[in-house]
Amino acid sequence: MHRYRFSAMASPCEIILTGDEQHCLAASEAAAAEVHRIEAKYSRYRDNSELSRINRQAGSATEIDDETYQLLHYASVAWQQSDGVFDISAGILRQAWDFTRQQIPDSRQLAPLLSRIGWGQAQLNQQQILMPAGMEIDLGGLGKEYAADKAAQVCREHGFRTGVVDLGGDLHVLGPKNEEPWQIGVRHPRKPDHAFAQLPVYQGGMASSGDYERYFEYQGRRFCHLLNPHTGMPVDHWASISVLAPSCLLAGTLSTIAMLKQAQGLSWLQQQGVHFLAIRPDLSHHLHNG
Repeated sequence: MHRYRFSAMASPCEIILTGDEQHCLAASEAAAAEVHRIEAKYSRYRDNSELSRINRQAGSATEIDDETYQLLHYASVAWQQSDGVFDISAGILRQAWDFTRQQIPDSRQLAPLLSRIGWGQAQLNQQQILMPAGMEIDLGGLGKEYAADKAAQVCREHGFRTGVVDLGGDLHVLGPKNEEPWQIGVRHPRKPDHAFAQLPVYQGGMASSGDYERYFEYQGRRFCHLLNPHTGMPVDHWASISVLAPSCLLAGTLSTIAMLKQAQGLSWLQQQGVHFLAIRPDLSHHLHNG
């Protein structure tokens, strides 16, 4: 078994393949290069990225390539299917929420930001995107999961049919290991170095969304980075939700939407027909086989 470790998208990453060492290395390096390409293209931290170019031209029609169109179209479908809670224009709420200073913004701070959110206002076709002036998009809720799927595709193009691409906990399983599923650990939402459970995965994507990545606690309540785009306030019903789906991108989107839907997240996920593990803040949980 060959393990190739690298860093990307502010996360530790690993590609696990079996076979000839040089063949595994060549595939892993090519897959990692694809992850770095996607990071460079869609990072909001890089002034020369495609995402930054689109944001700078908000208010004007901006030409886009086919890959960008596919991602933005996917975001539009997710926005529609989630009743607007999955919104790639909601990233600007980070201007009001500083999780290092541990301060809760008031309505005066949130109101001007909320007025700039609403992905449904953008006009998208295969050639261009037109966003309202002041709108800013962030593909942080899609990028890592999309990259995991693309890296897995590269591994398949190199002839691999079994293995795992792991980008900071967002995974794509190429296929079973000796006809047996991979046992994938689900992070414990209150013990970072422990697994809450092991889920068997034969093939496809697995992703988790939780209240433990960026948060602070105030007066006994946890305030996390998952923010409702309609209110600007954090979710608090679930500690984490992990989803198994045909792709990592779909798994990540479904887990995030379920978190944002709060109490309705469970019934909504059940309607999607996927396997999932939902963990409450008191660590009671619900395991569903779709």
